[in-house]
Amino acid sequence: MILMTNILLIILIISNIMMFISIILSKKTFSDREKCSPFECGFDPKSSARIPFSLHFFLITVIFLIFDVEIALIFPIIPLFKMVNFIFWTKISFFFLLILLIGLYHEWNQNMLNWTK
Repeated sequence: MILMTNILLIILIISNIMMFISIILSKKTFSDREKCSPFECGFDPKSSARIPFSLHFFLITVIFLIFDVEIALIFPIIPLFKMVNFIFWTKISFFFLLILLIGLYHEWNQNMLNWTK
């Protein structure tokens, strides 16, 4: 028990020394503050939050998230084809992809995929 406490104490001391050295050696300037600030859609985060922004940024983000989730849900289906009933999973996969394609068609029909209007 004492050995474990000593090891934890040594780890704590070494990590604190390393953090202290990195703080001393780092070169921070006023311009680095701008690099560390969050950046969203080209707005200055220090200005008013009520500035209107283009809806296209939002729509592209939503489309990206939809297809990103689609990929995350399709990848686990691939190994399942070998483990369980092939026809059952083929029907489920086809239905899933059909729903996504209908959503893509709806977005295309509503001109959400056109950048200029």
